[in-house]
Amino acid sequence: MRSLNRIHLNGLRAVEAVCRLGSLQAAAEELGVSVSAVSQQINRSERQLGRTLFDRTPKGLVATAFGAQFSARLTDGFRHIAHAVRLAETDSDDTLVVSVAPAFASKWLMPRLGRMFARHPDIIIRFDASTRVIDLDRSDVDLAIRMGDGMWPGVDAELLWDQEIFPVCAPSLATELKDIADLSRIAAITDENSMIRWEDWFEAAGVAPVELRRGASFTDPMLALDAVLDGHGVMLASELLAADGLSAGRLVAPFGIRAMSGLGYYLCRPAGAPRPRKVRAFTDWLREEMAATIRDFALSG
Repeated sequence: MRSLNRIHLNGLRAVEAVCRLGSLQAAAEELGVSVSAVSQQINRSERQLGRTLFDRTPKGLVATAFGAQFSARLTDGFRHIAHAVRLAETDSDDTLVVSVAPAFASKWLMPRLGRMFARHPDIIIRFDASTRVIDLDRSDVDLAIRMGDGMWPGVDAELLWDQEIFPVCAPSLATELKDIADLSRIAAITDENSMIRWEDWFEAAGVAPVELRRGASFTDPMLALDAVLDGHGVMLASELLAADGLSAGRLVAPFGIRAMSGLGYYLCRPAGAPRPRKVRAFTDWLREEMAATIRDFALSG
């Protein structure tokens, strides 16, 4: 540990950030300092270490072989430091920060949240509702609910629900969809940011892809679903997005064929992070609610 006394910590942070993010500008934005300050910190670190960490090229800084190895160790070290800081959180800190996509929050989480508050009235929850993927090691977020394949580095990801996909429409349109070929006469409502594909569903159905009429497209999945509920077209939807509408009879899955999407909803936290009471309480409640939704959906399907 004594050797650390001759190395400035801010310089090590600058080295790690530039190597991980790939540029001085990105590192400066993350660290909240100027590009010049980051450059000076790197130069200072190289002098203190007596080793060159980056080659200076016309395209910017490129880590040397030693610099890449050195920075990888720094990344691991800073991750452990972040976890150590989290240990300072005690059960008296009852504010839980949860990162969640707006569609998941409004469609599934909010209608059920009252039961969480009733069970744990002392826990205050702050939601970071955003579609961006939060770096859990470098934020105040305790938990994140993400849709994907579960393969996020530095993250403990617990699968909550594997997502199947299928077309949905309003009951008024379902009468026009007797056969999959009838999809060619119906407008397709599109969520532009969706990770699911019609091709996967057609393959599961064992038919050649049908060319659908182009309907309205949205950058928000909830607006796309609203358009479907209003009878403006058909949409390829995931189970969770469609579950409540199907249960209430406001949506219909006209063909009864589902396809695995290869995606799921995951509960994520920094790998190896402590689990204070507020995290355990929310996690237990979330598992129960998700299990109930899966049961209800299986019965309605």
